Amino acid sequence: MDPELEAFLPLIPKADLADPIAERVGFAELAASVPVPDTPGMEVEDLTVPADPPVRVRVYRPRGSEGGGALIWLHGGGWIMGDLDTEHPWATRLAAGSGRTVISVEYRLAPEHPFPAALEDAYAVLVWVSEQAERIGVDPERIAVGGHSAGGGLAAGVALSSRDRGGPAIRFQLLNQPGLDDRQRTWSARNFTDTPWMDRDKVTAAWRHYLGSEPASMYAAPARAEDLSGLPPAYIATAESCPVRDEGIEYASRLLRAGVSVELHQWAGTFHGSQALLSASVSRRQFDELCAVVGRALSD
Repeated sequence: MDPELEAFLPLIPKADLADPIAERVGFAELAASVPVPDTPGMEVEDLTVPADPPVRVRVYRPRGSEGGGALIWLHGGGWIMGDLDTEHPWATRLAAGSGRTVISVEYRLAPEHPFPAALEDAYAVLVWVSEQAERIGVDPERIAVGGHSAGGGLAAGVALSSRDRGGPAIRFQLLNQPGLDDRQRTWSARNFTDTPWMDRDKVTAAWRHYLGSEPASMYAAPARAEDLSGLPPAYIATAESCPVRDEGIEYASRLLRAGVSVELHQWAGTFHGSQALLSASVSRRQFDELCAVVGRALSD
């Protein structure tokens, strides 16, 4: 492990996903301790997407981004934690660092709202952004989807859904340490049982809450999709000591074989979510690269 990251291990709180309702409290407290960067000139607006049910979003518009591309961003948290406020520090940084509009989505959480609730919320936001692009100041030809962890899996599911439903064109998909496969058959899924922040047991619990009593489909677990052709170009980042590492690498390889342009970055010496530890240089490099990727993908 990267020595800088190793120094943080005693400070990482233990998460018990057996009680997701209680765990949300700790997750919110942790997020509240993260400083929000000073971003003069950035416009931040809370809006409600008129779906069934309505979906709350927070739109981040850096100075000079009007009429440009937009990233629909889906937070992590195992499909059971997170909201607009917990993601606020990171969505702010992503918009500021990329210079592009970021639309953060507060999708419904499991176990109260199992699949497909979160996916339908995210897809509704995609349709809304495409239809209301001029009103919200973005280019309808430059809409991307992205997310971290569970949000990365949701972003991949949205890309599949839009392809199969004949939905809005997606310029790009950004999948950061995505959760893609409920079967957990890969080497990393089977062997990383005591890795920082996220391990096999937590991944198992997250999938159980997310799927509820329903079997997994390819829109819930995109690794199950047999046909990956016709999907938007992708950037996929994986962490070395992460149980979902290998499913991300395999998904990237399968996208390539299906004719989809892919950039894959395997971050050596890192663990799931380590890009949030911005005091470490490797974490700053991870987050800076995410911002740069969004900026390039949504350029003219």
